[in-house]
Amino acid sequence: MTPIKLPAGWTFAALIAGLALGWVLSGGPAEASAAAVAGPIGTVWLRALQMTIVPLVAALLVMGIARMIATASAGPVARRTLLTFFAILAAGTVFAAIAMPALLEAFPIPGRAASALAAEGTLAQPVPGLGAFVESLVASNVIAAAAQTAMLPLVVFFVALAVAITRLAEPQRELLLGFFEALGNAMLTIIGWVLWLAPGGVFALALTVGLASGGGAFAALGHYILLVSGLGFVVLLAAYGVGTVGGRHGPVRFARAMLPAQAVAISTQSSLASLPAMLQSCRLLEVRESSADFVLPLAVAVFRATSPAMNLGVAIYVAHLAGVELTPATIAAGVAVALVTTIGSVSLPGAISFVTSIGPIAMAMGVPIEPLALLVAVEMLPDIVRTVGNVTMDVAVTATVDRTSATSDEPGNSTRNP
Repeated sequence: MTPIKLPAGWTFAALIAGLALGWVLSGGPAEASAAAVAGPIGTVWLRALQMTIVPLVAALLVMGIARMIATASAGPVARRTLLTFFAILAAGTVFAAIAMPALLEAFPIPGRAASALAAEGTLAQPVPGLGAFVESLVASNVIAAAAQTAMLPLVVFFVALAVAITRLAEPQRELLLGFFEALGNAMLTIIGWVLWLAPGGVFALALTVGLASGGGAFAALGHYILLVSGLGFVVLLAAYGVGTVGGRHGPVRFARAMLPAQAVAISTQSSLASLPAMLQSCRLLEVRESSADFVLPLAVAVFRATSPAMNLGVAIYVAHLAGVELTPATIAAGVAVALVTTIGSVSLPGAISFVTSIGPIAMAMGVPIEPLALLVAVEMLPDIVRTVGNVTMDVAVTATVDRTSATSDEPGNSTRNP
């Protein structure tokens, strides 16, 4: 997919400025005029962001599933690596499904921010009962499901389509994969344009929220950053456990070896840019060169350890913010979509990954996605935790796969580096 650079700093500044100006104008003679101007601007930008979600998720899912299937056919080490990835992602997602509601119960969201979103008309989507939920997994009309943004049946359909495409003859397979790759690149170009306008759109939305909530929104954003980043921090701690137990390295040695890669991750907020430093960390841990050369690029391409946990955590947070009741079926839908959409969102810039990953989760859970347009402005802060957690887990999994490689003809069984 085409890389896109985004004005994250300007968007964050626009968020703060909009909230502050709204706070100042709240209750004053200019409040109505400011709301009349900012409301339509924010709404148009938000709709432009929403219109790309379904086609982009479709393209990313098809390409991601196809890559995973191709990787799994490469041999036993590849399958073992993918199973390790999936086990870690599943564990993190289930943890988030349990931990985030408990955290919100112990540390409730500041009330004024929730009131502001309610004033903006942010309404929850209806969530079906258990029987209707099972029926909704398969759509009788995919076009109608897309029109209704019924994300769960769309995810099921595109996963099935991706698997079916991999079973076609090579000319047909390459033709369809080329179409979805082009579709994904086109959607990324559009969403890149929309996100370049993010400072203006976020300023308008923040101004409207600031008018309704005063200073309450600042407290809510700080609360949100702490809770969501906390989920990522738990995954980061788990990475030390994987490296210590699975890779059989002492905790102090593993921590020291990770410092260069983590420093690059903090400064760049990019797993791909951290790859050379991760290779150096593997050398410090005496991971076999062939293991590092095989597993680390694969991890950067298809694995984001923190994504399902933190993305599901965001959706649950927004559900509590909007007053959406979280039933077992709702949580199950969120867990499933969080796991699947992670496959398609890897190696994308943080803001785009935020939209393409959390939007489908929220839709599947019946959670309004409007608050995501503001939360994306502060993603630059949780994204540091995301990147450090991902980089640390990538090295930990590489060390684990290296240790468990069983035969001399598999990647990861050459002589250790001196």
